[in-house]
Amino acid sequence: MIANTLRSQANTWWSRLAIAAAIALQVNCAAAEPQVSGDAVKIGILNDQSGLYADLAGPGSVEAARMAIEEFGGTVLGKKIELVFADHQNKADIGAAKAREWFTKDGVDVIADFSNSSVGFAVQSLAKDLNKIALITAASSDFTGKACTETSAQWVYTSYSNGFGLAKIMAAAGYDSWFLVTVDYAFGHAFANDIRKAVTAGGGAVLGEVRFPLNSADMSSFLLQAQSSKAKVVAFSAAGSDMANAIKQAAEFGLNQQKTLVAPAVFLTDIHALGLDKANGLRFITAFYWDRNEATRAWSQRFYARRNAMPTMTQAGVYSAVRHYLKAVEAAGTDDAKIVMAKMKDLPVDDMFSQGGKVRADGLMVHDMYLVEVKKPSESKGPWDYYRIIQTIPGDQIFQPLSESACPLVRS
Repeated sequence: MIANTLRSQANTWWSRLAIAAAIALQVNCAAAEPQVSGDAVKIGILNDQSGLYADLAGPGSVEAARMAIEEFGGTVLGKKIELVFADHQNKADIGAAKAREWFTKDGVDVIADFSNSSVGFAVQSLAKDLNKIALITAASSDFTGKACTETSAQWVYTSYSNGFGLAKIMAAAGYDSWFLVTVDYAFGHAFANDIRKAVTAGGGAVLGEVRFPLNSADMSSFLLQAQSSKAKVVAFSAAGSDMANAIKQAAEFGLNQQKTLVAPAVFLTDIHALGLDKANGLRFITAFYWDRNEATRAWSQRFYARRNAMPTMTQAGVYSAVRHYLKAVEAAGTDDAKIVMAKMKDLPVDDMFSQGGKVRADGLMVHDMYLVEVKKPSESKGPWDYYRIIQTIPGDQIFQPLSESACPLVRS
C-alpha cells in the first residue's frame, strides 16, 4: 500500500515537472520568435520632393533608402520590407498629417529624412506619442537637445557641428577675424550666434555683421561691407538659394580671391549648380563626400547609375540610417520602436557613411566630419570632382558634448 502511494506521488511529481518544463520551453520559444507588427516592416521617406530641398534630398533619399533595403534582400525577420514616400512640401501640417496616416492606418514603423526642421519636429513628437521611430536629417540641434525622445535619432549633421564646430576648427587654425553676412531670420541668427561664440571662445574676434532679407536678389551693399572689413574670414549664415546667390555675387566681386569664405549649410548639389568658377575656395563642414575612399566611391557609383548624380551628405545619411535601423530590427528580433532604438544605440554604425559611429543616449549619431574646400576649375578632374578634404574631424570634437546636452533623457 505504502509503496503504491509513493509510486503514485512520484508519477504525479514527474508529470507536473514535465508539464512545467513544456510550458517553460513554449515560453522560451515564443520569446525567441521574431515579433513583427503586421505583415511587413514598413519604412517611410518624408521630404521635399519638388521644391527647395528636392535636389539635396528628395527622390535621391528615396533611392538611397531603397539601396539599403536591397542589401537586406528585401526582407528582415522573415518579413517583407516595404518602402513608401511622400512630399511634405516644406509644410509642417502636411508632413504631420501624412505621418499620422502612415503610422495609424498604413502600419509604417519608421519615417526618415524630413530635411525641413519644422516638419521634423512635428513628426518627432507624433512618433513619440505613437511609439514609432523618426530618423532625422534636418539641422537643428534641438532634435537631440530639448526636443529629444526615446524613439528618435539625428543623423548627418547639426546646427552645432556646422556652425560652432566649423568656426571652432577654423579659429584654431589661425583664422581669428571674421565678418558675418547673415540672412535675417531664425535660421541665420542661430548659425551666426554659434559662429560668434566659437570664434570668441577661440581667442578670435567678429569684426562686424550685416543682415540681409530672405530671398535678396541684390547682395552688393552687403558684400561691399564684408569686402571693406579687415576680417580674414567672411561667413555666410544662409542656406539654399540665399547662400548660392551670396556666393555667386561674392565671386563677381572677387571676394573669394581676397578672403576665405565659409558657409554652414552647403551640399554637393549647391556646388554643382554654382559651378567651380563661382564656388572655388569656399570652405565648410560636410558629413560625406563621394570620392573620399574606395567604399564611398563604390557606393556612390551605384547611386549615380540610378540617379545620374552623385549623392549629397543627406542622401548618403538616409542610406546609413535606414540600414542601421534594419540591422537593429534584425538584432532585436522585433520592430517595437523602443526596443529597436535601444539596439540602435548598442550597435556601432559601420558602413560607407560612418566607421565606428555611435548613436548616443540623446539620439545623436556621432561620427567623423570633414572640413573641405571647393576646388578651382583647374584642379577638378571632371564632373562632381568638387571637394578637397582639408581635415578629418573626429565626432567627439565636432559635435556638442553629451555633457552639454539639454536632452531630458540625459539629465534624468
